[in-house]
This record gives sequence, structure tokens and C-alpha cells, in this order.
Amino acid sequence: MIARDFTFFNLARVATAYGRYLLAKGGKRVVVGYDTRFQAQAFAEEAAEVLAGLGLKAYLLQGPHPTPMLSFAVRHLGADGGLMLTASHNPPQYLGVKLKGPYGGSALPEEVKRVEALLPEAPSEARGRAEPLEVRTAYYEHLKGLLDLEALSRFPGVLYHDAMGGAGDSHLSAFLRHAGLALEVRELHNVPHPLFYGVNPEPLPKNLKTLLAVMGPEEAPTFAVATDGDADRIAAVLPGGRFFNPHQVFAVLLRHLHAKGLSGGVVKNFAVSWIVDRLAERLGLPVKTTPVGFKWITEAFLKEDVLIGGEESGGIGVKGHLPERDGILNALLLLESVARTGKDLATQFREIEALTGLTHAYDRLDLEIPTEGLLEKLREPRPLAGLTPRGLEDLDGIKWVYEGAWVLFRPSGTEPLLRIYAEATEEEIVNALLKEAEALVRSLVP
Repeated sequence: MIARDFTFFNLARVATAYGRYLLAKGGKRVVVGYDTRFQAQAFAEEAAEVLAGLGLKAYLLQGPHPTPMLSFAVRHLGADGGLMLTASHNPPQYLGVKLKGPYGGSALPEEVKRVEALLPEAPSEARGRAEPLEVRTAYYEHLKGLLDLEALSRFPGVLYHDAMGGAGDSHLSAFLRHAGLALEVRELHNVPHPLFYGVNPEPLPKNLKTLLAVMGPEEAPTFAVATDGDADRIAAVLPGGRFFNPHQVFAVLLRHLHAKGLSGGVVKNFAVSWIVDRLAERLGLPVKTTPVGFKWITEAFLKEDVLIGGEESGGIGVKGHLPERDGILNALLLLESVARTGKDLATQFREIEALTGLTHAYDRLDLEIPTEGLLEKLREPRPLAGLTPRGLEDLDGIKWVYEGAWVLFRPSGTEPLLRIYAEATEEEIVNALLKEAEALVRSLVP
């Protein structure tokens, strides 16, 4: 939390450890970026000055930037690493650090452990000057090479973008102008706001009430996208104010990329819908399941031939870009899918359900309850919503598997929460699963 444990002193300790790690590897250059959170710029300047003081050539992005743009800057410059000041989708009172590798993606778990091992009791006192850096134009040019601009130009609807007060701000409309595309983008909450207009900057229905209301009277093919605090995650909203969740986005993007002639494996985390597995199977693509956390997906991108990798929270990476989540690119790919097929997102997803033989319903609960020792009490699956358990999986958390449904219990890795995820073939079953699962876990907490 800012000022409690996220302080200039502690950040300087982290920057010192990271700088010493890069120097020990022979590193010479590092890029620092920040999002729209309270004091993020001042914290970023401090981190950059520490890194420069250690002898590294430190570059500081000017103004708030999406995390994927920081990752792009690292690879574009041929830098040895990156440090991003952000707490992503978490509440406004938090701030954190994301470390990036030279490949333009999350630092791998073993790299983070090496940095942690170098964490000093007190930071280096040396300070240097960081060089200002601007990469927006280069980033937009890179995106142009990944998209069918002619198809995008044919999109007949309106694209809404809710940046939630985060670093996504006006990048969608700026890219379209840069590419010479006269598409209409209507922006909500695009002015950076350290309190994110009173919500957590996570694209969930409870945080998107204005966007849901605005989309009520709209008609297809118009749709909306929402990006989180640092714009590496995405969700969508359809006409009628219907939320189009990240599982659905993942499935549409998977099918779209395959239709463009791209190939490779599919990587998904433990909380992602079964419909992604079934769709990949129908398309003849291998599937790999990882623990929650995009670092595991990054590792797969670096070691394997991956077409797409993603999380239930809306962080999705695609082939040809970076081994990184990117809400801006994924929004444009959704737009491209509608323009190329002539079919709105709802129609595309109905076709996926028909192709896979599955009907998708999903939701998640976040409970502020103590989680210590709780998972051990959940190792024996129980009937819920009238369903009989068929098995247990424990790759990350505890998942109870039923016929046509599952429930996952998992402590958050970034907040003091227990998350309960549920998927089934009907919304009523999902609601019953979550209601009964919540009652159960509350009864197990002292």
C-alpha cells in the first residue's frame, strides 16, 4: 500500500537490487515506465535515478504509459530490462513494480528470485540522470504490421473505449489516427485519474456501470472495450449493456488468429474456461495449462511455438507481438475480427459454442476472508448446486470438477482475498455454485 510499505526508501531498495542484477549479467540499459497512480511519476523518477546512479543507461518514459508499451520499449531499444511502476488492476491505494526481461515480457520466476536475493537493507545512495524516452510512434508502427488495416477501415460501427482512468487513456483513437483510419472511437474515463473515478481499475461489470449503461441502446456491430489500470488486460461490452467476459474474448481471438492463417499452441491458466480447450481441440491446436500469473505464459512464449496465451482476468498475448499481455492490441484484433468476418462479437461467440458443443456461463466472487489453512479444508470435494463432484485438480488453488461445471478456490496473489471462480452451462447453475461455495467457505473460517 502506498506510504505504508510502498515507500521511496523501499522502492529504491528494489531498484538497487534490480540494477545490481542487470549489471552482474553485463547489462547496460534499462527502461522505466509508470501508470496513472498517485505519485507514480515521482516513484518512477526515483527508480530511474537509482538505476542510473549504479552505472546503467536509464531511460524514463515521458508521461503515463501502458505496461505493454514499456515492454515494447525494452525490446525496441535492445535494453537489458525494464521496470514498470504500476499496481495494474488493483485498488487505487496500491502501487507495485513489474520487472521486464530483454525480450519484452514479464521477468521469469527464477530471475525475480535472483533479484530478491540481492535486496539490500538500505538502497544505494548514488543517483544519476535518466534520459527521457518517447516510443508511442514506434509502438503504433509495430501494431500496424500486425493488423489488416484495409479490413479495419471497413468496420461500420462505433468502438467505445473505457480506459477506467488508467494508462490506456486515448491510445486506441491515437493509433487509428496514426494509421490513417477514420473510425469513430467514443472514449470514457480517458483522462488519467489516480482514484480511477471511484472504482478499482479492473474491467468487471461492477466497475463498468457507466459503460454498461451507455451501451444499452447501441446496436451491433458497435461494441465497447475496457482496459485496466495499466492497459494490459481487456474485457468487452456488447449492445444492450451485456458484458463479454475475458474467456469469450480469448476464444474469439483464438479463432480469429487461426482464421488469419497463424498456427501454434494455446496456453491458458488454470482459471480459464473449458471452451478454450475444446475450441483448440476442434482447430487441431495443442493446449497447455499453467498456474495463474502471466509469467508462466511468458515462459511458454519464450520456449515454445505459441499462437495465443491468456488469463481469465483478460491478460492475453498473441504470436508476432511480445511475450506480453496487451489490451490495446487485443482491442484492435477484436475490431479486426468483426471487420473481416462481418459478424459481431456475439455472433462469433455463438458460432464458437456451436463448434465446441459447449454453452458458456461464468462468474467470480472475491471474498475478504482469512485464507491461511483454508485450502487444506477444501481438499475433499463436496456436492454443490445439486451436482456430484467428479474429481479435484490442484495446479493452483483447489478446483472441484463436476459434470459440465467446475468451481475453483484460490487466494489472490496480489490482494488479501479468496477468489471463487465457477463455470457451468447455465448462468443459474453458476450463481448457485458460487452462493453455496461462499456459504461453505465462510462456515470453515473461524
